[in-house]
Amino acid sequence: MSDSSPVRFGILGCANIARKASRAIALAPNAVISAVGSRSFEKATAFAKENGYPSTTKIYGSYEAVLDDPEVDAVYVPLPTSLHVKWAALAAQKKKHVLLEKPVALNVKELDVILEECESNGVQFMDATMWMHHPRTAKMKEFLSDSQRFGHLKSVHSTVAYFGDTEFLKNNIRVKADLDALGALGDVGWYCIRAILWITDYELPKTVTALRDPKLNEVGVILSCGASLSWKDGRIATFYCSLLTNIAMDIVASGSKGNLRVHDFVIPFQENVAPFYTVENSRFGELSTVIHPAPTEQQVGTDLPQEALMVKKFSNLVGSIKGKDYKPDKKWPTISRKTQLVVDAVKASIEKGFEPVEVIY
Repeated sequence: MSDSSPVRFGILGCANIARKASRAIALAPNAVISAVGSRSFEKATAFAKENGYPSTTKIYGSYEAVLDDPEVDAVYVPLPTSLHVKWAALAAQKKKHVLLEKPVALNVKELDVILEECESNGVQFMDATMWMHHPRTAKMKEFLSDSQRFGHLKSVHSTVAYFGDTEFLKNNIRVKADLDALGALGDVGWYCIRAILWITDYELPKTVTALRDPKLNEVGVILSCGASLSWKDGRIATFYCSLLTNIAMDIVASGSKGNLRVHDFVIPFQENVAPFYTVENSRFGELSTVIHPAPTEQQVGTDLPQEALMVKKFSNLVGSIKGKDYKPDKKWPTISRKTQLVVDAVKASIEKGFEPVEVIY
């Protein structure tokens, strides 16, 4: 393919999140769905029909067949986390670029297997943390990087949660120890941790300490938990993630001169516009009955939803590799690995009785 040709995607599996990704690929101007595979040919056929796949899409009754298709350039992998190391690594071995759902692995050891295969085979790796690609993210970063408006970062708090009903808590893969053993920590804690690292320019914390009394199900999968992170210079961060709480997707970042708040950072309340709130040089009014100034709402519009922008970015990288002989962009595997390291540290802290765990890259 030339760098101007659309990237041809293969979809491994028919998970619910793959419906969202399929729409994103259809909306992206430089991507097309070329193939879909499931363990059942009938299931793959039904999935393709339900999601309006192009008539040219190849339907396969196995994941291997998608990876063996020479007309597939890249794969989107939405399989349970326990299957990532096998199928993402094999995809890289087959010279397929890898767009991998989060959490990317059960631990950094598994992720390193995937990343080593991607690097040795010259393919692009990216995790599917969609909010990273919304134009709001870049606008928020402008404020956080402004020493006159925000100042020096002091603290961050993030909460990401949603409420799983009885059926969910019994049967969803996110609560199954053999499928997604990280539970809430991997599913929604990943977003909290990525937000914190994004705000700190991906500088890893010195230590991570899990908060006491996480909620576990009967097989030991995390349903809710929290942690505190600390840096050598005194910066701190906390997060809470849960499958037992009403939907929350918040970041609060506090600087020496300003604050930033966002209440829908993972999935915007509206698809075409997303707000965030900033305030600078706050002060008490007379008799401390008010605070000046009031926060300012910033609205950031987008022509494409964030998941389509993610596919567009990934496809641009793939096109440059295949059409211009560029090297894969190392930014994306690096930030995935850093996120996974903090996930691992939270889990280790829980298992060690909530002791601080040092994070080493």
